[in-house]
Amino acid sequence: MNRLSMRTALALGAALALALAGFAATAEAAPKKGGVLKYIIPAEPPSYDGHRETTFGLIHPIAPFYSLLIRVNPDNPASPTDFVCDVCTEMPKPTDGGKKYTFKMRKDVKFWDGQPLTAKDVEATYKKIIFPPEGVASARKGQFSMVAKVSAPDDGTVVFDLKYPSGAFLPALATPYNFLYSAKKLAQDIHWYEKNILGSGPFKFKQHQRGAFIEGERNPDYHFKGVPYLDGFHGIFSDKLAVRVNAIRSGQAYIEFRGFPPSHRNDLKKALGDKLTVQESDWNCSLLINPNHLKKPFDDPRVRRALTLAIDRWGGSQYLSKTAIVKPVGGVVFPGHPLAAKKEELEKIAGYWPDIKKSRAEAKRLLKEAGIPEGFEFTLHNRGVDQPYKIVGTWLIDQWRQVGLKVKQWVQPTGPFYQVLRSKSQQYDVSMDFNCQAVVNPLADVSKYLSYDKSGSNHANYINREVDGLYEKMNRSGDVEEQRAVMRQFEKLVLDEQAHYFVTLWWYRIIPHRSIVKGWKISPSHYLNQDLSNIWLEE
Repeated sequence: MNRLSMRTALALGAALALALAGFAATAEAAPKKGGVLKYIIPAEPPSYDGHRETTFGLIHPIAPFYSLLIRVNPDNPASPTDFVCDVCTEMPKPTDGGKKYTFKMRKDVKFWDGQPLTAKDVEATYKKIIFPPEGVASARKGQFSMVAKVSAPDDGTVVFDLKYPSGAFLPALATPYNFLYSAKKLAQDIHWYEKNILGSGPFKFKQHQRGAFIEGERNPDYHFKGVPYLDGFHGIFSDKLAVRVNAIRSGQAYIEFRGFPPSHRNDLKKALGDKLTVQESDWNCSLLINPNHLKKPFDDPRVRRALTLAIDRWGGSQYLSKTAIVKPVGGVVFPGHPLAAKKEELEKIAGYWPDIKKSRAEAKRLLKEAGIPEGFEFTLHNRGVDQPYKIVGTWLIDQWRQVGLKVKQWVQPTGPFYQVLRSKSQQYDVSMDFNCQAVVNPLADVSKYLSYDKSGSNHANYINREVDGLYEKMNRSGDVEEQRAVMRQFEKLVLDEQAHYFVTLWWYRIIPHRSIVKGWKISPSHYLNQDLSNIWLEE
């Protein structure tokens, strides 16, 4: 990393770290070994492939089975700059003017089948993630646009050559979806990991009864000695919020790692008292609306702008935060980050105007100009997860009703929901979508909004080279003020002028858990710190 980019990364990280300092946990007693962690998971994994998927429904049950090249410090998961080695020996200092990172590998890491995990496996893994062949989905390839080449000159060395120095590279590398796969398995069938599990993480796969539960057991050959503390885990699947709350209340489960709404936090605290501990955090996750650009009339920017102008985000934050896991109003960047829009900047973007009557009047004018009649009907494709999808979906239908639109919901389970989103077809009109990321890293996090042939997770099906150019410009800049100015242009173009995507509200994370669960610390992402290796039970 060049000196300018390094200063940029450190300045942005330090500023955000101060904002997140309130999440630091208190010191705990010495860990105890043994026991089985029982936790509840609101959705099934659509597949077992971390490189393809973007949902907690994969991370929460599957992450304990895998190792990463580097990861966020599990003792400091709220920090956006504290990274440590998992299967490497030490964090490297970049060379070649910040364009080359050379990682040396540990020699004691093994897959469960006994094969050593070497640099060749890391090389094959990251080539699949960054340069996927035709027909292979890679949801976060856009975050690695700065990478020119990945190579493994020998079994103990992995080299990443970058096109330009970038402070966004290490956070992207530490993303917990970057499971390390066997080069041998990938060579036999690059889709093998979609239906199979073979890792080198703290736990070994035991069984998965679809629709019911998943189980793992301690990996006795795990390369970090002394952990995991648990004998195993038992993850229970349920998409019903009432079932999940009752599971915590009854002791059938000790924790859910995603988040509960405030009313259920209060109910559980009243019922369990000191037997319940609550951890809370802002959340690097925004709930989006995705108008399908392949389907009329949503290929018309006037119609898309009308849909976002109809939404009262400021009033919705106050109303929905009482019952749903959403709260902050924000643009494309995690609210509170130095690159995020301030309130006065947001209020200049369509859909964030302080006068909702004026905003809705403009929405009606645009719909009329576009030839959309009063009472026009369309369908909102939604995910069958109550928080926040179905709750916010119902609210949105009422928002659009107030500009003369009639909207029905088409709710699907997680797997089919993703199939439709990825179909690049006219199967839906407008869909709920989201941008949930791991390490807070806006320069890479906004890669979702790139053209669909560059993003890997753009489900709105548009091509906009001006958006792509602004993304490239701010990632190549080492100046924070310039990055911030370009981010405003990027945001205005995506959310307002073209209204390619709409941010509804950002999420707010509340984790009420049984107090016997120790060692786990909340972070701004429900993807981070989920390999369960540091958790122990005070039973």
